[in-house]
Amino acid sequence: MVRRHESPSWQTCTGKPDPTCTGKPDPKRTGKPHPKRTGKPDPTRTGKPDPTRTGKPDPSVAAGVTVTRPVRTKPRGYIENYNPTSETRHLLADVTSVLERYLELLPLTVRQIFYILIGQFGYQKSDAFYQRLCGHVSNARRGRMIKFSAIRDDGALVSLRPAFADKDAFYERVRSMGQRYVRDKLARQPFNYEIWAEAAGIVPQLERTARAYSIPVYSTGGFDSTTVKHALAQRICASGKPTVIFHLGDLDPSGVAIFRSAAEDVRAFVLEDRRWLGVDVEFVRVALTIEHVRGLNLVSADRPKQTDSRSDRWPYEWTWQLESLPPDQLARVLGEAIDARFDVDILAEDLHLEQRERREIVYSLPAAGETSA
Repeated sequence: MVRRHESPSWQTCTGKPDPTCTGKPDPKRTGKPHPKRTGKPDPTRTGKPDPTRTGKPDPSVAAGVTVTRPVRTKPRGYIENYNPTSETRHLLADVTSVLERYLELLPLTVRQIFYILIGQFGYQKSDAFYQRLCGHVSNARRGRMIKFSAIRDDGALVSLRPAFADKDAFYERVRSMGQRYVRDKLARQPFNYEIWAEAAGIVPQLERTARAYSIPVYSTGGFDSTTVKHALAQRICASGKPTVIFHLGDLDPSGVAIFRSAAEDVRAFVLEDRRWLGVDVEFVRVALTIEHVRGLNLVSADRPKQTDSRSDRWPYEWTWQLESLPPDQLARVLGEAIDARFDVDILAEDLHLEQRERREIVYSLPAAGETSA
């Protein structure tokens, strides 16, 4: 028990006068009745027993488990009867316009939509606007105003091993594969090719362009990893022919430095481990370049970070993100880079052979219903 003239147990007794005791009246004590104390009975107190109190011990407490009730600050699942404000509706209408314009290049990342809204719709560039855009787009997807498939973000990685209900299901899968048979357009090319993108969210867009050439697309999230660079070098050596790496990344001190360092590191591994002298690697910076920035008047991101020592040698006042390049321009730039190096005559032959071989495969497979014992 704490007496009036004693300090509570959480205060330290110093022997000195308490500076909070001024001898003046407390201004909070006005002598007026408390506004919430009306003298009327509390309607919430019915005198009936609380049905949630059963008198039985809580099994979670008995098991030594601490139960906390989560505080929901964000929606869960779908938002029924989603009814945004008029200002939000205006923003989402512009987002929908962007998605409709680039319908053939979906899905887009929110970052791409962000730059398009700034460059083509006059929105102000700020971190606050980007965060607001992310929140409203997320809610619009939950509210069924925007399709989930229209937006690309980095979700969970899934590893599945193919399995079949029975042999008929297996043959059905094989027939489907035969109808979609595609020749590897790299197999007869004198060079091997790969595409590396700094932003994982745009990989599906790049893959749509690279698909016609059978060129694989990788995300360089770990491009500064020794393991990743060594694995790339071993893949190049195993191909048995020179390789061209098309790289697309941000135009900033860190991105450019990592690209140059990786190019030198991977080539050093290749020259040491190759079995044939003809095996080599060339890195080509496809995007983003200062020519793209100036020619397309791209929206800048931020100034170079002063904490980055590489910023001292950066020749520009600003930095730019790859996702500031509009999706159609991104596809055009990559397509032109590939066409400049790909043997189009071999490609045309492969397309002709592909059609003939697809027909042969389909005719050789048993028809549906002929596989049952």
